[in-house]
Amino acid sequence: MELRVLNYFLAIAREENFTKAAQQLHVTQPTLSRQIADLEAELGVKLFVRSNHSIILTEDGMRLKRRAQEILSLADKTKRDFLRKDETLSGTVSIGSGEFRSTEYLAKIISEFKRRYPLVRYEIYSGNAGNIRDYIERGLLDIGLMSEPIDIRKYNFVNMPVKEQWGVYVPDDSPLCEKESVAPEDLKGMSVVSATGDFNQSRIGKWLGEFKEDTSLVASSNLPYNQAVLAKEKIGVMFSIRLNCTYEKLRFIPLNPVMEISTALAWKKEQLFSPVTAAFIDFAVQYLKGISYNKL
Repeated sequence: MELRVLNYFLAIAREENFTKAAQQLHVTQPTLSRQIADLEAELGVKLFVRSNHSIILTEDGMRLKRRAQEILSLADKTKRDFLRKDETLSGTVSIGSGEFRSTEYLAKIISEFKRRYPLVRYEIYSGNAGNIRDYIERGLLDIGLMSEPIDIRKYNFVNMPVKEQWGVYVPDDSPLCEKESVAPEDLKGMSVVSATGDFNQSRIGKWLGEFKEDTSLVASSNLPYNQAVLAKEKIGVMFSIRLNCTYEKLRFIPLNPVMEISTALAWKKEQLFSPVTAAFIDFAVQYLKGISYNKL
């Protein structure tokens, strides 16, 4: 019984679909099916009940899932224990991140890890939660800093120790600048610039409530800087979280009722990471455990 095959088995159990699991593992479906058939033959049990559209674990499959998670966790911990002693650790860690105040903590983690392992390189991809999840699933990213909620069926994660505050950015000559906070009714008749996605089902759409129909979504973008450029040209009021930066000729005004979100550093469950990525994840978890909320 190989660790690689156990990882295959857990991927299928998680996705409940051979095709999806094969795509994420970057193997062909026949190869994956053959590996599982060999595993069932080795153990002398059936692990899955197959149907046309999905598969479910048998009782023996559920028992193996628990054991496989324990085995892979122990193997990963053993590897990390030895890696801590290897100051020549090298390689690349690929990280996706939204634009948050909590990104500063990610930078601090990278800085501290770099002091211990100066040969490690980092690839940072900027995107929203949807982009980052997609890239993780496709194997293009190792880790993602994204807004919650996190799908606990697919990801392990550690919370970032700061809350992200939502508000609007408006031109500094806007009548809204006279207010200490902005309520939904204050935006009646105004154009809105927001993040890419389904506006009606978004946090902002729900926050606007009955006043949503009294606003007009004129533009959307997946990153705040592009939204800020539009807001500066008075195309619309920009909804965004507050960042540790300033946009020329724009002022941030918090929402009322207050809207805050949490972020987390997340990675796929039962994933066999490279030694450098495994060491980085372990270091990040330990680093964040000692930090209290709202320290920034």
